[in-house]
Amino acid sequence: MNWKTHIVDYEFYLRIERGLAENTVKNYITDIFALAKFISFNNIEEQPQNCSKETLQQFIYQQLKSVSPNSQARKISALKSFFNFLISEKLRSDSPADLIEGPKLGRKLPVTLNLMEIEKILLSIELHLPNGHRNRAIIETLYGSGLRVSELVNLTLSNIFFKEDLIRVTGKGDKQRLVPIGSYSKKFIQIYKDEIRCLKKIKTEDNDVLFLNRNGGKITRAMIFTIVKDAAAKAGIDKKISPHTFRHSFATHLLENGADLRTIQILMGHESITTTEIYTHLDNKHLKKVMEKFHPRNQ
Repeated sequence: MNWKTHIVDYEFYLRIERGLAENTVKNYITDIFALAKFISFNNIEEQPQNCSKETLQQFIYQQLKSVSPNSQARKISALKSFFNFLISEKLRSDSPADLIEGPKLGRKLPVTLNLMEIEKILLSIELHLPNGHRNRAIIETLYGSGLRVSELVNLTLSNIFFKEDLIRVTGKGDKQRLVPIGSYSKKFIQIYKDEIRCLKKIKTEDNDVLFLNRNGGKITRAMIFTIVKDAAAKAGIDKKISPHTFRHSFATHLLENGADLRTIQILMGHESITTTEIYTHLDNKHLKKVMEKFHPRNQ
């Protein structure tokens, strides 16, 4: 069996058994194909079953010296995962990636917006324009329910329960969760659905998709980024923001107003609460108030 066959099997394993997100699968497979190409280009006669530690070190030195620490960490993670997969399939007894260490990554605090900045962005959207109500509904939903971009673009009408004020979200690894829909999000989604979307000629395959482009097809991730950046620029917000900024702001504002980390973890769809804990670093004033209120020596 050659590299390509093993990589195809590995891709199936990542998608079906691990249930990883599409972008993660694509990145991991790209990284392993890069290793296979490196081995072929350098006329190294090694297959996945006997790929040596020395070959892997040469590849890592050549490939990783010019990329960011985050990319280095991901590529090394992909290599470790691939060779561990081969071990689980009894194609190898050891992993040449075992002793390879990734870069130490500092925890980078995400950019957030305060409530006034969010209001300015929302009010900058001109509702009289053809896509005004759609764009307002998009940003209201990003902030109101803390969705990832991939979750937003795949949101369907059949997964919005207006009576119960809930939306069913399909997150990373195809894991589903129910998230409350805010009153503003609900209002602008209903206006968009009932007064604008219904007038479009919708592509058959996207008939259930909520947010559509001007051609009646599912809106792209890139378009969401453009909508957010244009609205922020128009509002005069001088921060480097993305759709994810609204998700960070959603979690931060919940924490500031007294929500517990476990609840925020569920709403965000975080697999581990350690991911959610980053938000405790964002507002020291809030933490100080909690300390003053609840610590017995501060009464």
